[in-house]
Amino acid sequence: MDNEERLGGGNATHRVTRAGATVRKPWTEASPSVAAYMTALRLAGIDVPEHLGQDEQGRQVLEFIPGRLAMHSESLTPNELARVGALVRAIHDVSATYRPAVDAVWQTAIVARGTDLVCHNDLAPWNLIVGDRWVFIDWDSAAPSTRLWDVAYAAQTFTLSNPTEEPEHAAINLAAFVDGYNADYSLRVDLPAALHRRVMAMYDLLESSHRSGTEPWASMFSSGHGDHWRAVTEYVARHQEMWVRAVL
Repeated sequence: MDNEERLGGGNATHRVTRAGATVRKPWTEASPSVAAYMTALRLAGIDVPEHLGQDEQGRQVLEFIPGRLAMHSESLTPNELARVGALVRAIHDVSATYRPAVDAVWQTAIVARGTDLVCHNDLAPWNLIVGDRWVFIDWDSAAPSTRLWDVAYAAQTFTLSNPTEEPEHAAINLAAFVDGYNADYSLRVDLPAALHRRVMAMYDLLESSHRSGTEPWASMFSSGHGDHWRAVTEYVARHQEMWVRAVL
């Protein structure tokens, strides 16, 4: 389409464009399963981009969500982080009732230690649009996972992603997110260790991809993502006792 505008910001998905009120992105083997999942969430009242099928070039067509990415906004306040936690909880509660087709196909970079429910797997500030609507975008990595694994990633990316931040302040933000999620006692007990396992899994993906030349992770490792995730992994591990106190 002549009037398409290339959208930047993505690392794992290339050739994403905006055409009017829609987003166009490559169709993959997992797209039908992801589209069915997103549609089920919408029907249950979760605000996700509407999946509109394929265009004449065979690409995915999705609703364009106006607003700005949370990662490009001012730091979220504890009340706003609680709102994000509540949004993640709503997604999980609906997902727990969703039953994908037996032949569903999924494509995700980091396999979870369980398949309790289908999860987004990248609920992070770079995938949250904030504006009149607060909407998570980029659902292409959706796949079976667990609440704990998905919460650990979301909580870490929203509250423990700056290794230079005073841990006392980060702990306040972490508690706000977890309280917004209304986590039960069992999840709170397991979360601090899961935070470290999940951030380590991200670093391991980047580092192993760098060694094997697997893209886009290899280039991301070399361009600074490797250093960032190594520092965050050390930060999350170093302050485990503080995270325990925060969430409990």
